[in-house]
Amino acid sequence: MTLDEVMKELAAKATPSTKKTYLRHGAVEPVFGVRVGDLKPLQKKLKGRQDLALELYATKNSDAMYLAGLIADGTRMTRRQLDQWAAGATWHLIAGCTVPWVAAEHPDAVAIAAKWIDSKRELTAVAGWATLTSLAAFAPDSALPIKELEALLKRCAGAIATAPNRVRYAMNSFVIACGTYVGPLADAAIATARRIGKVTVDMGETDCQVPDAESYIVKSRRGAPVAPKRKSTRC
Repeated sequence: MTLDEVMKELAAKATPSTKKTYLRHGAVEPVFGVRVGDLKPLQKKLKGRQDLALELYATKNSDAMYLAGLIADGTRMTRRQLDQWAAGATWHLIAGCTVPWVAAEHPDAVAIAAKWIDSKRELTAVAGWATLTSLAAFAPDSALPIKELEALLKRCAGAIATAPNRVRYAMNSFVIACGTYVGPLADAAIATARRIGKVTVDMGETDCQVPDAESYIVKSRRGAPVAPKRKSTRC
C-alpha cells in the first residue's frame, strides 16, 4: 500500500464520535478519529514497512502517526530520526506511546531518553520518561542500567511536584514501571512512591485519573516480588 492508499483507508475507518473523544483528550488537528482496534488489521498488513512508517509520521495526522508507531522498527531508526519524532509529537498520546514504543527498541534508548527528559519542551520530556518506562517494562533487568534508573527515581521524588503537567504523569508512570517490573528497584520504587504521594495532573475534560503509584505497583505484582516482563509495550 502507498501512503495515499493508507490515508484513504484511515479516513474511511474514522468515526465522528471517536474524533470527538480524541480531541477531548488532547488531540490536535489533523485527526481522522480511528479507533485503535480498527488499526490492528493495518498494523498486521504493514508491519515492517519502515519507509511507510516514516511517511505516515511526517503527515502530522494523529491517526497516521499512531499507526506509524505500530509498524516501525526502532532498531532501524537513526538517533536523528528518533529526535525528529520526539520533536514532532503533537500531543501526549503520540509523545507518551508512539515515540517511546519505537525509541525503546533502539540500542541507545537509555542515552536518547536521558537527553529527552532534560528538554524544556513538555512533550519531548514526556517521550523521554515514557521511553524509560517502556524499557523497564520489557527489557531484561540484566540489560538495564540499574544505578542510572535508581538515580532517576530519586530525581522523580525531588522534582515531580514542580514538573510540567504531563511530565508529572510520565514520571509517575516511570516509578510504577520500576516498581512493577524491575527486581533490583522494587523496594526503591515503593519508597519513591510513598515519598511522592498523590500526583496531581490536569487531565482536561476527561474522567481519566492519575494512578496512585504504590497501590498500583502492589496490585500489578499480584503477590510476587515483581510482575513478569511484558513482551511488548505497544497496544
